[in-house]
Parts: sequence; structure tokens; C-alpha cells
Amino acid sequence: MHGGRWRDERAWPIADAFTTVLYLHDDGRLWESNPSPIAKPLSFIFDPAHPVPSIGGTITSGEPLMRGGGYDQREGPSVYGSRQPYRPLAARPDVLVFQTRPLAEDIEVTGAIEAHLWVASDGPDTDFTIKLIDVYPPSADYPEGYALNLTDGILRCRYRDSWEKPTMMTPGEWCQIKVMAFPTSNLFKAGHKIRLDVSSSNFPHFDVNPNTGAPEGTGMTRRVAKNTVFLDSGRPSQLLLPVIPRRS
Repeated sequence: MHGGRWRDERAWPIADAFTTVLYLHDDGRLWESNPSPIAKPLSFIFDPAHPVPSIGGTITSGEPLMRGGGYDQREGPSVYGSRQPYRPLAARPDVLVFQTRPLAEDIEVTGAIEAHLWVASDGPDTDFTIKLIDVYPPSADYPEGYALNLTDGILRCRYRDSWEKPTMMTPGEWCQIKVMAFPTSNLFKAGHKIRLDVSSSNFPHFDVNPNTGAPEGTGMTRRVAKNTVFLDSGRPSQLLLPVIPRRS
């Protein structure tokens, strides 16, 4: 709990907001420094039979399968789709985690969130998800810290260029996508970390892509996909944050 308050603004997006670009690095850093030209891509296996479970998020209903709001991003007996041993989502092999160092000062992020990712898959279609997280430092109540989800988004890659004219991916060929998340407003306190999780599922909040390219709701089969995010300077995957400057 780090407090909060209501305030009035005259425009949306907020007039003095400025976009801060944080690059995804192959060592898990999320920072303003440019990535290396030889940075290695990161890959994970997305099995639609075992999707990443939704733990809170931008939903208003769904009990008892899912609950909206902010929760520590850790599996448990009350989280639909969790399996023992219950573990943080960051420990799953199908979740890529990128985070800043502990912040030296407070940073307010208010507005729409988006990530520009360079990606590839070995299948004709797949999903990519993002989740913005406020990582609290360890405390007496939470000795391992607390990963508070703020907002999330998803893109089905067949719609990367157009909603009206879907286009399948070419297996193994990279492309650039934009994943949008719902607007949020959060004051990241000094000592906290800004974290971005990238994966290919967030279920049951979003339906699971079978990775086959079949039309939604009609495919009866599914396949495991190897999905890749590129992180080099020629294909710089990045998170765009609307930062509000400190005010008097």
C-alpha cells in the first residue's frame, strides 16, 4: 500500500505526459539504454494445453474462474489453472520477465501502455501477451516481495497488420507487432521495480490460441509453438510508458 489520490485533468492523454522508452534486454533488464547489436533472442515453448493462469487483471467479472484487480503474481489453490508446486509466474519457463533496477526516485505512469515487439513463431499463428507489474521490495509481510499486476494486453498475430484482413505468420520469419494494454495510473515508488512480463497466454481472461491458424471457435486441434522475442539493436523490442513529470 503506497497510497493514492484523485486529481482532475483537463485533457486525455494528459497534456504534459512524455513517452519513456524502455528496451528489453537479453539479460532480463528493462532499461533506457540501447540494446546490443549481438543481443540474443529469447524463446519459450507455448503449450495451449497448459496456459499461463490469469491472476487478477483488467476484468470486471468471471467468478469463480477469475477475479479482477491487483494480486501478487503467484499461483495458488484459489487460482484457476494453477498446478503444484505453486510458484510465481516469473518462475514459469513460458513467461519472459524484464525489469528495471530498483528505482532511485518515484515515477508516475498514467496513460495507455504499449509494447513494440519483434517476434517469430514456428507456427502459422500465435498470441503474445504483456503485463505491466509493480514489483514491491521484500517486507515483513511479504519476505519475497510482491508483484502487483497493473494492466495487461494481448495480440493475436494474424491481426498484426489489420483486423479486417488477417494474415498468417510465416513460420520462423520475424515480424514486428504492437501489443496494447489498457490505460493505467500508478506511482512506482523509489525502491520498487517496473516489470514487463511477455508470454503467449493469460487464461481464462483471454481465450487460448491453438497455434494452428484455424478460425476462432472452429479449430478442434492444437499444437505446441516455439515463440521468440528478438532483442538486438536492429530489432529492438521495447515498452512505451506515459510518464508524468514531477509537479510542484
